[in-house]
Amino acid sequence: MSYYFNTTLDMGFDEAVEAVTAALAAKGFGIMTTIDVKAAMKKKLGADMPPYTILGSCNPQYAHKALQAENKIGTMLPCNVVVQQLEDGRIEVSAVDPAASMQAIDNPQLASIAGDVRTMLQEIIAGL
Repeated sequence: MSYYFNTTLDMGFDEAVEAVTAALAAKGFGIMTTIDVKAAMKKKLGADMPPYTILGSCNPQYAHKALQAENKIGTMLPCNVVVQQLEDGRIEVSAVDPAASMQAIDNPQLASIAGDVRTMLQEIIAGL
């Protein structure tokens, strides 16, 4: 089982971040964190890299259910979505597979929740 699913887009990087954010919002996800990895690597290491942003997305209803089912699940939240520019200029969008990342937790209720979130994230990625 892969730990992510992805797609590539033919659009500008900033446009892609906006499109991903809007697609997540349409399914009830908000962005809790935005990490500009390119800027962080430049600042901390002086290293140059193509644009790479991590969007920490969260669907509050499902996050609440997950926390009720497993109170330490916050260690695996939020659901990260990566927007990165590839060498050929195209943009790749990758989302974590919550079912794969939570597979080690023996909690059937949590597995069901993760499966629902997985389906929503797959639909978002496929619809971009």
